[in-house]
Amino acid sequence: MEKREIYKLALAHKRVPYVPWSLSFTLEARQQLMDYYGMTGAGALDRKLGNHAMYLGPVDGRMTDIGNDCVRDHFGVVWDRRVDKDIGIVKGLILPEPDLKNLHMPDPLDLENFRDIPARIEKDPGCFRVFAIGFSLYERAWTLRGMENLMMDFIENPGFVRELLRAIADYNIAMIKKALTFDIDAVHFGDDWGMQQGLQMGPKLWREFIKPELARMYAVARRAGRFVTIHSCGDVDEVFDDLVEIGLNCFNPFQPEVMDVHSLFGKYRGRLAFHGGLSTQKTLPYGTVEDVRAETRRLLAMGREGGYVFSPAHAVEGDVPAENMAAFIEELHAQAGFLPESGP
Repeated sequence: MEKREIYKLALAHKRVPYVPWSLSFTLEARQQLMDYYGMTGAGALDRKLGNHAMYLGPVDGRMTDIGNDCVRDHFGVVWDRRVDKDIGIVKGLILPEPDLKNLHMPDPLDLENFRDIPARIEKDPGCFRVFAIGFSLYERAWTLRGMENLMMDFIENPGFVRELLRAIADYNIAMIKKALTFDIDAVHFGDDWGMQQGLQMGPKLWREFIKPELARMYAVARRAGRFVTIHSCGDVDEVFDDLVEIGLNCFNPFQPEVMDVHSLFGKYRGRLAFHGGLSTQKTLPYGTVEDVRAETRRLLAMGREGGYVFSPAHAVEGDVPAENMAAFIEELHAQAGFLPESGP
């Protein structure tokens, strides 16, 4: 059975021959793992990992290098990467006032959003295909307006917030409709709402402002028969019922530091699948190799009847020992009888 079909079974809450996985690493962690395995080729680590999903489209926000360790995304937001090499810190404001007069939306049908899709599918046809939109709503709004400003706007300028979120969702919907002309399996939305305790804006404001636009976007993918998956860091399980109601199929990253993953998995069995679960704040950086193996085995046992895709709870950071990274990779391969492709 192809990896793509196994992934579909998991999201459909059906028994799987083994638990599929989709792993990600920061630049520093990737290099550590490549050094550990003695790899030098650009695709060697990806072949070793054997991920079951490929992420297509403008995953990284279409970044352009503008010098001085800064990049600009296609909305015009500048990101300073002197400290955070993977994403960066926003510099300046596109929307210094609560109005849209300085907002110049990019073209959602720009060919660069879709150019790589046919070639990547042809190269690895057995993978589950995910069209991914990063900074898909709330995050895009605060990168344009500033987080503190947007938080105050929820209360002081609600009409502006609705207008801004509607414009962002309209952009995404146009892009999704084009993506659906390709043979993709899911649409993925990246949008962090959570903290270690609760939602950043609280559930009331989330339901008033965020949920209606999510429902519009999710509906486009669901009506086309595709899965909807999301990423939101933090403690957001208080809105899981809302997300199921508006069509969500799979939630990531499923952080054990802020959620009881086994209890929630049982509570939502058959209604919501999960992707993540291996602790990146405790077990991976501070646990032993055997701690990592034991937690990995518990999660794999949980997912054997479907409804689960294995991964660490976030992209693995550079503070994780390479031996701990290799430990969960080995456990994944062992439960699947998986033989990674060789190559330098």
